[in-house]
Amino acid sequence: MKTRTGNFPIGFIRGGLGPAGQDMKAVIAWTKENDLEVIDGIPPEQVKDFQSAGIKIGTIGLKASRELISPDKSKRADAIAINSEYIRANASLGSLNYMVVMAPEDPNRPRIENFSYMVDGYSGLVSALEKSKAKISIEGYPAPGALCCTPETLRAFFKEIPSKSMGINFDPSHLIRMSIDYLRFLREFGDRVVHIHGKDTDLITENYYDFGTEQPPTFAPRIPFGSISWRYAIPGHGVVRWTEALRILQSVGYNGYLSIELEDANFTSTPEDRKLGILMGAKFLTGC
Repeated sequence: MKTRTGNFPIGFIRGGLGPAGQDMKAVIAWTKENDLEVIDGIPPEQVKDFQSAGIKIGTIGLKASRELISPDKSKRADAIAINSEYIRANASLGSLNYMVVMAPEDPNRPRIENFSYMVDGYSGLVSALEKSKAKISIEGYPAPGALCCTPETLRAFFKEIPSKSMGINFDPSHLIRMSIDYLRFLREFGDRVVHIHGKDTDLITENYYDFGTEQPPTFAPRIPFGSISWRYAIPGHGVVRWTEALRILQSVGYNGYLSIELEDANFTSTPEDRKLGILMGAKFLTGC
């Protein structure tokens, strides 16, 4: 499967299959049977198995990412050494993207202080990344204390580390829940995007009156994979204008992949529901 705009290969994050995603051979077979082309969230030791089956690799994870943003300089140095060796060891697998959330070791410290640790930690990976033709793929998930979720900190980060080895994992669902214009975001940062997460956000606007946006509800239950006024959804079940987003990415020369990230409570009850959610999201994007 590929998107209509940009012809970007479509796949999924293996964790979306739940426990069934642990059976590598079954995952490969299901991926091929359904014309999906990309897999995310696999360990490096399985990369060659998927590549041999003709499946592209979206992103894999780093090691000790929180320690890269530690107030302890020796911990940062150790994390730089561990990840630099890890990146070099994986170079034979091709030009990989390493997905990270910029969550600090101590989220309670002042953000500007953690920012300086982040710059120091990730600066130390540039040499290994550039020599391996690999890239960091920053996901802007607003975890407690997380940095590089908004234009403000991304802009500052890229100024401090201008290397193109530092990239963005474009996930519009997080931007929408934070009330950030995701299309304007692409117009500013589109040339930094190295991977796309296919995840949408459904805004539950009728709840704004009772609950607003600043406080959790007192009596109403939290919505799974969301809050009281929004929830994550598969592409096509939220508010993202996918065709326009993909058009902007095409215009800046994006040539990467798009992976469905299944965090939609309507499609997580059973293994069959999970597969259906991934395939429905992927099918929708073939028309965008």
